[in-house]
Amino acid sequence: MPAELLQAAPLALLFALPVAVVGGLLLHLMRRRSMTAAMVTLALVPLAAALGGVVGVSGLMYTPQLVGTIAVCAVVGLATVPVAWWLGSRFARDALWQREADAAELEAVRHAEAARRELVAWMSHDLRTPLAGIRGMTDALADGIVTGPEAAEYLARIRRESDRMADMVEDLFQLSRATSAGLDLTLVPLALGEVVSDAVAAECTTASAAGVAVVADRPEDWPVVSGSDSELTRAVRNLLTNAVRHTPAGGRIELAAGVREGRAWLRIQDGCGGIPEGDLDRVFTVGFRGEHARTPGQGPGAGLGLAIARAFVEAHGGGITVRNHAPGCVFELELPHVVPARRVAQA
Repeated sequence: MPAELLQAAPLALLFALPVAVVGGLLLHLMRRRSMTAAMVTLALVPLAAALGGVVGVSGLMYTPQLVGTIAVCAVVGLATVPVAWWLGSRFARDALWQREADAAELEAVRHAEAARRELVAWMSHDLRTPLAGIRGMTDALADGIVTGPEAAEYLARIRRESDRMADMVEDLFQLSRATSAGLDLTLVPLALGEVVSDAVAAECTTASAAGVAVVADRPEDWPVVSGSDSELTRAVRNLLTNAVRHTPAGGRIELAAGVREGRAWLRIQDGCGGIPEGDLDRVFTVGFRGEHARTPGQGPGAGLGLAIARAFVEAHGGGITVRNHAPGCVFELELPHVVPARRVAQA
């Protein structure tokens, strides 16, 4: 018996090895083309190699053992090929999904990196120009070039530029908090009317100076929401600041709130004249100001207020939308609604 095995082994290897080599080449060619075909080939190559080895050992002669081996290989092939086809299809779908997910993740990383670089460039420009002006004015004051009433004007300008840069730094800090994965909000029931009242009180001086009226529609009837007082007030105040900044003198800002399908909503209607349709999807982008020029002191803010508002509202489990509606546009917040215990008892 061992002598027969020693004689059969070289013949089996001689006939099986070419089949295995050809199968390996086929797998190499199809590795990037069809996962299903590669799996079927992988299932058939061992059977074909075994069959070739048996044929070689039989001396290419018709024998009962050869017929039995062929029958067994055929049955095994009928059982394994469908399974290999099914597995190949599954692997192909999973690989395609993973490739698309990796591509989407890579694109998101690239977009975030591009946004970060753009924000750094914008903020560097917005800070560098007033800093240069402050340095020039302080040098003029230190050298005694400017004296008397002009010196007081220089000091006032330095104060204004310092306050504006402090506001920009504060916006950067709030944006960092709002977009941080570790942001932990303490959510409590808040009367939406009181939150908006605090935000309006903070902006009333600016609105009065700009000649803009802020009107609320029955705030005592507004719903109660689940939120964090400081962050939610900050989001509403940023929206009001944006509305006041873009509403011309003599215009008005209307605020209304209610409940729709179990969610509380707050609507802020300004008189800005509308936003270009191409910019509606970009108004919440970090650094976007609706214009290409970034001249500090002459245009709107650093372009962080709306991005901060959206981030804080989304951290509450809500959302913000914007649409054009004469005479301007409407920003609408959606927040989790809380039914007060008193109302539940009355019901």
